[in-house]
Amino acid sequence: MTALNWNSRQLTHGWQRGVTAFFHGLGMTEADFDKPQVGIGVPLLEGNLCNQHAYELGRKVAEGCRAAGMLGFPFGTPAVSDNLTQGLEGGGASLVSRNLIANSAECVVSAHCYDAMVGLHHCDKNGPGFAMALARMNYPGLILSGGSIQPGCYRGKDVTILDVYDSQAAASVGAIPQSEADEIRRVACPGPGGCGIAASFNTWGLAMEAIGLMPPQSSSIPAIDPAKHTDCLNAGPLIRNLLERQIRARDILTRRAFENAAATIAAAGGSTNAVLHLLALAREAHVDFTLKDLQALLKKTPVLCSFAPRGTKTMVDLHKLGGTSVLLKHLIRAGVIDGSCLTVTGHSIAENVADASDAPAGQDLLAPLDAPFKSFADMQVCFGNLAPDGIVFKVSSLSEPRFRGPAICFQSGRDVSDAVEQRRIRPGNVIVLRYQGPVAAGMPEVVLAASAL
Repeated sequence: MTALNWNSRQLTHGWQRGVTAFFHGLGMTEADFDKPQVGIGVPLLEGNLCNQHAYELGRKVAEGCRAAGMLGFPFGTPAVSDNLTQGLEGGGASLVSRNLIANSAECVVSAHCYDAMVGLHHCDKNGPGFAMALARMNYPGLILSGGSIQPGCYRGKDVTILDVYDSQAAASVGAIPQSEADEIRRVACPGPGGCGIAASFNTWGLAMEAIGLMPPQSSSIPAIDPAKHTDCLNAGPLIRNLLERQIRARDILTRRAFENAAATIAAAGGSTNAVLHLLALAREAHVDFTLKDLQALLKKTPVLCSFAPRGTKTMVDLHKLGGTSVLLKHLIRAGVIDGSCLTVTGHSIAENVADASDAPAGQDLLAPLDAPFKSFADMQVCFGNLAPDGIVFKVSSLSEPRFRGPAICFQSGRDVSDAVEQRRIRPGNVIVLRYQGPVAAGMPEVVLAASAL
């Protein structure tokens, strides 16, 4: 049987054992040298609400590793906030940061001979970067969610960052007073956590549970809930089990697992960003999963969740309903995902959610397969002369899958917002935003432009 410290033995028992003097300086004993060592990737950016509590959770993961007879060592990676860089030149650094996180994690974990890795998912590109590193190295490991932010409250109603964007856009064209938009801005984000709607952060969390790399319920436990600390502490026993059973990332990241993730993204009405990350992860895992495969899944997967921005619900609402396990059990019963796929618990998805409650009658977050919120997915893949290699559309506002209209071209998201304020865009126009891809501009977010529209 392979030793649990299969990799770190090079440092603790290798020919250059004198370097363990550093470990003694950390307070380690000779007995500790036989323990597995776990690298804990922490995306440090305390100037961003999504990541504000990242180091705190990283220390909890390390505590859980120690309790499981291992050694956990947090390490920092870069992080870029999509929200804070919206509409600025810095927005082009967001997608780049995903690859930087993947490279940083691979560099630290492989260089220091760690036996396994835990990556913390706090903002849009954090979790995808850590997942890519795990797949690339094919190490035992898992991804944990930092948890969603709680919604704010404005005049007795829940509000989110989406309401901030929409209200600011409405104020810019005189639809509401600027004072009202400013008040929403002040109360919408009451504390730490990722954006609570089905935007990039939560879409990826759902996808990671569906693909098997994230422990059950991790994606739906809010950031400030005491259960989030328990979620982090539980990572220790899970990692030890993966080491004992010699389960590595690519044992979990199978073709069928990617289909589960894609179908969950579609059923949740999730973000197109997740598609970019899923395809990148497939390449790192050496799995043949392409846009054409995604296209086939989207055509047959209806929207079964009422998450904002297409609906009104947040991840906190899913947590109150019973968590992501309730959703995945719902999708398994509907035949949307395959419950037999392996996960980081060492069990299948179906086994993980077997004890989850059924969605209660009268709730309006999950819809049955025969009465979906929408009969086709909120995103679609097209191939044609404008995009011979394929393009992903978000079509949540369309009532029909076909649309025809005159095209108006813009060079930046700011240009679109300016055109809206100047009333140069008419109903029925097709907005073409050029030069915003990864090569030209780093693929910045254009949510502000969409909100203006």
